[in-house]
Amino acid sequence: MPKFITFDVMDTIQLKDLSFKPYISSAEIATAVKNVAARINEDLAGKNPLFLCVLNGAFVFAADLFREITIPGAEIAFIRMKSYIGTQSSGEVQLVSGLTEDISGRTVVIVEDIVDSGFTLKQLKSILQECNPAEIKVATLLFKPESLKCDVTIDYVALDIPPAFIVGYGLDYDELGRNLKDIYSVVQD
Repeated sequence: MPKFITFDVMDTIQLKDLSFKPYISSAEIATAVKNVAARINEDLAGKNPLFLCVLNGAFVFAADLFREITIPGAEIAFIRMKSYIGTQSSGEVQLVSGLTEDISGRTVVIVEDIVDSGFTLKQLKSILQECNPAEIKVATLLFKPESLKCDVTIDYVALDIPPAFIVGYGLDYDELGRNLKDIYSVVQD
């Protein structure tokens, strides 16, 4: 085990300089993902949606969500944007890797790991609108309503959470912790 990740008997974990405690169990996450998928299956029946996973954080959620989608013709693609440095949003959103699929006239479902300030989502929706999709929907695993700073619509929210810094289930702290099955919140000093 690398020296920068440690576990103790209390199930707290240490990632670099921060400690994290269990917050949302993998069972709770699985139930929330199935509920969101059921709503999407109902709402988008008869369409051929393109699920657009925002890397890196949403890849675990996108995989689990997409396996629950029963819509014939549904596809998945990936885009990479970055707005975090350490535990804080930089306030600047960078497009790191772009969309190569033609989305003109299609329903696009942006799949996010977490929406907090909303800056990344707002910029991504603006970029996608230029490609003339039929509609853009947003599905997020986690939503921090108290942290929202932009006027953005989120169509499918698995779980609302308060503004705590979290890791696990694809979310990271300086690229660490993505592989954790549960979600952990930072332990405040």
